[in-house]
Order: sequence, then C-alpha cells, then structure tokens
Amino acid sequence: MALSWKLVIDSGDARVLADFWAAALEYEIEDPTALVERLLAAGRIGADAVAEHRGRRTFRGFAAIRHPDDPFDETSGVGKGRRLLFQDVPEGKSGKNRLHIDVHGEPGGLGELVARLEGLGATRVREVDQGPAGHWWIMRDPEGNEFCATSA
Repeated sequence: MALSWKLVIDSGDARVLADFWAAALEYEIEDPTALVERLLAAGRIGADAVAEHRGRRTFRGFAAIRHPDDPFDETSGVGKGRRLLFQDVPEGKSGKNRLHIDVHGEPGGLGELVARLEGLGATRVREVDQGPAGHWWIMRDPEGNEFCATSA
C-alpha cells in the first residue's frame, strides 16, 4: 500500500514562503480556520498559538498549501494530496538543500516561467545547459532555498 506524505519545509516566515510557493505552483493556501476555532473554543490551544494569514485563522508559525484538484478535509482544511507545509524554525538556512522542488513550465516557456518566478520574489542563481539532456535555471525562493525551473 502506498503511503501518504507531505513535504515539510523549515522557514523563517512560513506565511511568506506559503504565499510564494502557492503563487509559483498555482496551489491553494490551506484554510484551517474551522479547526483553529474549534481548538480555541475547547481550550486545547491558547490565543498565543494562533496567527492570521490572508484573513484566515491559522496556527502560529505554520502555513500550508495544496494542489487545487486534490481532496481535502473540509473539517480541518488540511489537504489529502500534494501538499507543502511550511514551519518556522529558530535557526536560519545553513547550507545547500538536500531536497528541492523542480517547477516545470510549458514546453519552450522557460523564459516566461523564470520571469514569472522572479516577479514573485525568486532569484536566479545559474543557468544549466546539459545539451540534449535539458536546460534549466537553478533559482532561490525568498528565503534562499534552491529550486529548479525548467520547461518540457
């Protein structure tokens, strides 16, 4: 049986990275408002555990995004498919990512993809040309995490 998973990404500001990656991947930002309100009402969490993100109540230090076509739990707002969870951590990024995201654009549309990602706050690191094996850009998100932009 295949297992479910989510990719968890450490961050300095989970909301900023969730906004960037939601726009970059055309994903939806999860809305855990109903779950947060239930936990507050039951006294299971305090107001200090809650933050606001895009007009929604969320857990302080966390933000998640999900693919818009994937199922999600309507009670909690948590995605049940392709999902990224960003969590704030006290330490900053200290080295090269050992795991990264590849963003695939339309065939022949690498220039447009890179420009759109830069408009969202990404920066170019270097261009990679492997001849027949492919061509892509290594980029960084707003917190410096490396990812690749490529087109089919």
